[in-house]
Amino acid sequence: MYNNDMQNDEDFSAIVRADLKDSFDEQDNSLRPQFLTDFLGQESVKKNLSTFIEAAKLREEPLDHLLLIGPPGLGKTTLAQITAHELGVDFKVTSAPALDKPKDLAGILSTITPRTVFFIDEIHRLKPAIEEMLYIAMEDFELDWIIGQGAAARTVRIPIPPFTLVGATTKAGSVSSPLRSRFGFIPRFEFYTQEELAAIIKRSAKILEVEIDDDAALLLSQCCRGTPRVANRVLRRMRDFAQVAGSHTITVQIVDEGLRRLEIDEIGLEKYDREILRSIIEKFGGGPVGAETLAISIGESMDTLEDYYEPYLIQCGLLQRTPRGRMVTDKAYTHLGLTHAANSKDGGAQGSLFN
Repeated sequence: MYNNDMQNDEDFSAIVRADLKDSFDEQDNSLRPQFLTDFLGQESVKKNLSTFIEAAKLREEPLDHLLLIGPPGLGKTTLAQITAHELGVDFKVTSAPALDKPKDLAGILSTITPRTVFFIDEIHRLKPAIEEMLYIAMEDFELDWIIGQGAAARTVRIPIPPFTLVGATTKAGSVSSPLRSRFGFIPRFEFYTQEELAAIIKRSAKILEVEIDDDAALLLSQCCRGTPRVANRVLRRMRDFAQVAGSHTITVQIVDEGLRRLEIDEIGLEKYDREILRSIIEKFGGGPVGAETLAISIGESMDTLEDYYEPYLIQCGLLQRTPRGRMVTDKAYTHLGLTHAANSKDGGAQGSLFN
């Protein structure tokens, strides 16, 4: 069982936060594959996309618009870059929050070259005025622009080169139906298996010029939340531990010690994950407890709780969302090394706790 009594008080929660990017995530582009054959995992998505790319190249036409759906850190941006590379065309990238006014979108689309892959991250956050302009650009490859003001105002349509829009979202339900209907291919990314993550870790280790034992790579893959971004981030920290220890190889012993110091347990839970579970157990008798109350009790925003922490806890079978609120499962007690005396009729935990 994982020991929660850590000596290191530093907060390492960002290491397993796939929704938060650090400077190394942005700078270390060398870890990103350039071709579909080097992109590990998401086999169904890759197979279909490869066919569509080949067909577009044979017709010398732009690829149909793509909407990539999935949790953060699974490779949506990387796959968009690969798509442009495989097509041999330019790649433009932005995010929806950066597009403040219609002129921002017009400025980008008026400078693209034919068949450019235009990537918009967090596309569900587009403002309505920009989204409406995007409709016409996606369908007719024209920009609807208003010239003049008041009674003298008139609409002018400016042609732009045919292009491929690739949108990425972590919240598929927040993408409006009119926008969603304009995409020709809407793949959904799944979390990676431990074997896929171990392969990614070994590939990244080779690029980082550090050796890692097969057993160490597999152990590391078990605590990376099924997410390559987290796997690469933790791998870099293990490289640091190995280097300071004077080892040229990342071994199981180094991974064990490194994870202990980073406060990451064997299934990828970090300090705040365990605090959420303990808060429900110790303060609310195992639940049910409302999301807002729970967020206040751990000092996090409700959006962060619902969008980041809860999905993984639910996926691990440690937490349940019920109409009455959040409840921990028996598996959560076992994982934390706690027991409860009795269960209520609705499955909530009652009674005293024993370590």
